[in-house]
Amino acid sequence: MKNYFNNLKLRNKVVILYIFSVFLPIILTNIIFYQVTTNNVKEQKMNDLSKVLNQIKSEFLESIEHAVGISSALYTDNKMNEFLEKEYQSSSEYIEAYDTYLRGFNKYTPVFSAIQSIHFYTDNPTVVFSGGVNPISTLTKEEEWYQALLEKSDSIPLVTKTSSNHSRDTISVIRELNFFRVYENATKIVKIDIDQDMIDHIFENANLQGELYLLNENGGIEYTTNSLINWKEEVVSFQEVTKPEKVITLEENYDINNYLTNWKIIAVLDESQLLDNVSDSRKFIFYLAFFNFIVPTAIIVLISQSLNVRLNEVLKYMKKMKNQHFEIIEGIKYKDEIGQLTSEFNRMSKRINELINDVYVVNIQKKDLDLQRKQAQLSALQSQINPHFLFNALETIRMRSIIKQENETAKIIQNMAKMLRKSFTWGRDWVTVKEEMTIVLSFLEIQKYRFDEKLDYEISIDENAYEVIIPNMILLPFVENASIHGIEPKKEKGIIEIYIKCNSEYLICEIKDNGPGMEEEILARMLESLQVEEAIGDNVGIKNVYYRLKMYYGSDFKFKIKSHSDEGTIVSVHLPLQRNHLL
Repeated sequence: MKNYFNNLKLRNKVVILYIFSVFLPIILTNIIFYQVTTNNVKEQKMNDLSKVLNQIKSEFLESIEHAVGISSALYTDNKMNEFLEKEYQSSSEYIEAYDTYLRGFNKYTPVFSAIQSIHFYTDNPTVVFSGGVNPISTLTKEEEWYQALLEKSDSIPLVTKTSSNHSRDTISVIRELNFFRVYENATKIVKIDIDQDMIDHIFENANLQGELYLLNENGGIEYTTNSLINWKEEVVSFQEVTKPEKVITLEENYDINNYLTNWKIIAVLDESQLLDNVSDSRKFIFYLAFFNFIVPTAIIVLISQSLNVRLNEVLKYMKKMKNQHFEIIEGIKYKDEIGQLTSEFNRMSKRINELINDVYVVNIQKKDLDLQRKQAQLSALQSQINPHFLFNALETIRMRSIIKQENETAKIIQNMAKMLRKSFTWGRDWVTVKEEMTIVLSFLEIQKYRFDEKLDYEISIDENAYEVIIPNMILLPFVENASIHGIEPKKEKGIIEIYIKCNSEYLICEIKDNGPGMEEEILARMLESLQVEEAIGDNVGIKNVYYRLKMYYGSDFKFKIKSHSDEGTIVSVHLPLQRNHLL
């Protein structure tokens, strides 16, 4: 990770620093702060709403229980049951009984403010129907509440929505008065209507931003504050109500009372309305985040500009040094580290200019002397292997051998002549691989003639390597060393292998023999002498080739020698590919 950052540009480092030290922390901090604030507000609101809903549940239940209590009192009132059951002989007898038992009955209404009215229903034909006593007529039997009462198999009161005298739907507690089995001559029913204004007061005065629904055991709406629902005139299922996209639902169930089993009060709230108070906090968080962005960003931009611009200026002048332009960076001399770096760069540039003026000319003269010395060494070597006066004599001997049909001798003399002709090309510094291998092959044929069956050789050359340009007389010295030092001392049969091939960048030449090889110390000493550029002295052929390669290619070539005692020697030379060099 450390190395990765070391390779990044300063500008990218500043951007990464800004993202991970300013941008992301501010974003995450404000998001978390906003989420925590929203959740806290939402939780507080939900707690408040839950308390309001529980209060509504309790107040409504209290109203119902008042009516249920009255119905229970009437259910167990023997005289009231006898009054509704008795067969009256005349109207005056009924009126007398009514005055005795029922005329003062409305005393329950002022005591319980939740009670709107109490009505009795009976099918006793001797009763005069008035003053709160109603007949169980055909219309009565068609009422939904009457049908629901008949379906009940127990004596628990029925709580349902009914139509009152004021043509408003109200909630009623209805109960059949059948506690005393001795009175079975007539059907007796008490219907207690809950004050609708009281129910409105309970539901509408609640401090609630959403809508409230009172549902019966079937999920039908018995009461709601939603003015868009016509719950007073028709049965509407809560599942059919259209709700906001993001809705919060609170629910309170009536599971402890048999007469309100599976009834529930549900509050439906739009989440956006619930979190209206958070909008102010959202704006504050936005402004705070904006301020936290602007100030650090401005400071980081100013500092990064101070660093990046001046460093790029120094880098631009340093790159000019590659082209021998040692210029001075002009401008204000600042006192920070970059200012010190600029001052040191200017001092270095001045010093380099002075050194160039003082030393460069002397070094050029010294290099010229070294080149002249090496050229003299090459000329000396050339004079040793370039015996012009022998050429004519060898040609004469070859012709006489042909005349005498001594073909083998003629072939060897011809190869020697080729080598002598090759020596005339020392004036050419570059030849093709094909031309170089001609002289190498001639040398191998001569050695084959000398050693007969003791020497064999193998040559493998890629077709695309023949026209590659290489320095003259580069391969022959290594082949000669392989023959003289590798094969000649060997008692068994010796083999010299030559491989030449190309890759994408280099011409690869490898000369291998299976001779006695070299000891490790001798090889190390020889390689060390090449590196320190000792005088030619010993190993003339190898040093001559190495120094010439270094002179032609500089450090852009590879030269290796691998050798072990009794395992032979491998010389490997990698030369840069050249095909269009001026020969």
